[in-house]
Amino acid sequence: MSSSPRPVLVAVAAAALGAGLLAPASGSAHAPAVSGRHQETRTAASVYREMSLAQRVGQLFMVGTPADRVDRRTRAQIHRFHVGNVMLTGRSYDGVRAPARVSRAMRGEVDGRSTAGVRLFVATDQEGGQVRVLQGPGFSDIPSALEQGTWQPRRLRGAAKLWAGQLRRAGVNLDLAPVMDTVPSRRAARHNPPIGRYDREFGFTTKVVARHGVAFLNGMADGGVVPTAKHFPGLGRVHANPDTHAGVTDRVTTRHDAYLRPFGAAIDAGVPIVMMSTAYYEHLDPRNPAAFSPFVVGTMLRGDLGFRGVVISDDLARARQVAGFSPAGRALRFIGAGGDIVLSVDADPVGEMYRAVLERARTSERFRAKVDAAVLRVLRAKQDRHLL
Repeated sequence: MSSSPRPVLVAVAAAALGAGLLAPASGSAHAPAVSGRHQETRTAASVYREMSLAQRVGQLFMVGTPADRVDRRTRAQIHRFHVGNVMLTGRSYDGVRAPARVSRAMRGEVDGRSTAGVRLFVATDQEGGQVRVLQGPGFSDIPSALEQGTWQPRRLRGAAKLWAGQLRRAGVNLDLAPVMDTVPSRRAARHNPPIGRYDREFGFTTKVVARHGVAFLNGMADGGVVPTAKHFPGLGRVHANPDTHAGVTDRVTTRHDAYLRPFGAAIDAGVPIVMMSTAYYEHLDPRNPAAFSPFVVGTMLRGDLGFRGVVISDDLARARQVAGFSPAGRALRFIGAGGDIVLSVDADPVGEMYRAVLERARTSERFRAKVDAAVLRVLRAKQDRHLL
């Protein structure tokens, strides 16, 4: 498998340049005071050296914030915990204006003290069908992935480019999509709450999922938005939803399972971010949710599939699947397993998570090395997106 995420990121950067989206928001009192020439020479390594440990750790968090209103807590956390990434959550039905206002407010908190001038990944969930955070004027009525899977790949890629442009106008530069999970059949979909029940799969074969998932992610990249392949190593064959149930376990997936092929195809296509499932996998690591498993993250995703990009968790705040772990334990286990960005759709536990990671990084050389590697991966992704 290819290990380089650059083809997609190059497309993202080129599209963003063409749209004039790479400069800091004008008129912001908090925009980084960096000359254009200096910005051009900032690299992941140079920015890393400029950052304090507290600022570095902040890059490892993505915090949820309402898509339809500016939340003071999230704005404060960008400064207090140096949070480097936000996700627009819930539902916004007011078109582009409301999320654009939220995105602009969050970007306005970026300065030398908060994030060392490193700009935010502003993400949302815009898959299609029932999973569309942003709706209303200016946003297409995106069909479900199952319907998208009936289109020709070229048509889907073009449509995804259009949808990416709509996200960009709302200030979003990262989409937590596409879903690369495969549900075995239409009948099985009825018994698969996280994916099949909501028509989130592109089809019922790995070939269709791989082909159309790659078309979607390429289209997003063409339109200047960073795509995310999820939920490794797959949620298409579980019988409960990790968001609403604990103990969700996949009892069939094996290390070299055919159902991993769509993820391999996404990695070969250069997807820069992969989201981890929080389910247990009986034949992989029965003791740890995948997001907390060094075997699944390190041996399989990074080793077997050769992925060198950013690994993000599924939600570690509200998901029932991880409720048995303390917020601090969730963040520590994920980073310890080789993960890079802790996704917390709720701002409440972020302080505990952040402080735990910062303290462990200060006291454990082994954990500090994992933090350093994760920070550099995030900064490299942002360098490719001209966000440094």
